Amino acid sequence: MRKVLHDAKSKAMPIYLDDNATTQPHPEAVTAMFATMQSGWGNPSSIHGVGREARRHVESARAQVATLMACGLEDVVFTSGATEALHLALLALVQERERGSERGWVLSSKLEHPAVRVALERLQREGRLQVAWLPVDGHGVVQLGEATALTGGGRIHAMCMQQVNSETGVLQPIAEAFVLARAHGAQVLVDTAQAVGRVPGVCPEADARVIAAHKIGGPKGIGALIKRPGYRIEASLGGGQQERGLRPGTLDAALCTGFGAAANHALSGPARYAAMKPLRDSFEACILQEVRGTSVVGVSVARAPHVSNILFPGWNAPELVAALDLEGVCVSAGSACSAGTVGVSTAIAAIVGTERARGAVRFSMGPHNTLADIERATEVVLRVLSR
Repeated sequence: MRKVLHDAKSKAMPIYLDDNATTQPHPEAVTAMFATMQSGWGNPSSIHGVGREARRHVESARAQVATLMACGLEDVVFTSGATEALHLALLALVQERERGSERGWVLSSKLEHPAVRVALERLQREGRLQVAWLPVDGHGVVQLGEATALTGGGRIHAMCMQQVNSETGVLQPIAEAFVLARAHGAQVLVDTAQAVGRVPGVCPEADARVIAAHKIGGPKGIGALIKRPGYRIEASLGGGQQERGLRPGTLDAALCTGFGAAANHALSGPARYAAMKPLRDSFEACILQEVRGTSVVGVSVARAPHVSNILFPGWNAPELVAALDLEGVCVSAGSACSAGTVGVSTAIAAIVGTERARGAVRFSMGPHNTLADIERATEVVLRVLSR
């Protein structure tokens, strides 16, 4: 009977440890969106009263995002998400090369989110960008010291780097990247999607940054490119250029409002996530002690306080994720953007090798998680592994 009750509770109240995939919408964001759907449903590009009301909601949200990102209102370009924002920023690099004004190297690494890594791989194959792939060490940190050797001392035009790695939580050497970039007069594109509202600092020195609303308690389907003044991006699609003359499509005022409310809440987010570190560390210590051969990626370097990527030797990560899901614990194997694919995480393989990467499972906690959640999750993980 006790087991039946426990199983029922697990199914009814899953423990969500997948914050890096998406976050639970914050109540303030949901409330704001509902209100805007009632009062701001017009087309923000229309000049009549109903359209102006929708535009008021959009611009209010823009101001909230600008405050979070420490930038000007004119620097915020709303997009459909971080992926589109990243592609807009990469498009600017391609456009410079195709204008013949830039033939330098673009530096990146295999740790990047697929939105950057796959796009750069394709652009490299097509000869549209010259990409040098920086190596990473066994802790998951990009090695900037190899830049000169990889480029043969050639000019570095741009660098693309995550502030916080999405799969390991490892903080990347952003400050050193800025130093290197300034020495070469290079542009820096920083993927801040996993960092904003979770760790201190929003990289205002970057030429371009991206943020996704659903990573900070906002809705899916909206994000933003944060570009410095003068960062040149040319619109390339038709259909109207409603948003800063850079992208087509009618803005959804409700999505913008939800984004804005989440951005406002995220201002105090780093303190809430910092409180997760003791729970994360306790969870890791228990797993490492009880399960022989396990290890944590990046455990000896600076990481975001809520992320733990654990290697389970002899296990196939997707199967372990499925087994934990049946027990009411939600985790991930690799980036959620690669869900449904068969294979090994490119990022984790770059750090520990393909074979060890097969058993990599990401646990990413959030402020909603309690000590009881982590204790129960630990018990479930140990029980599943013991089978």
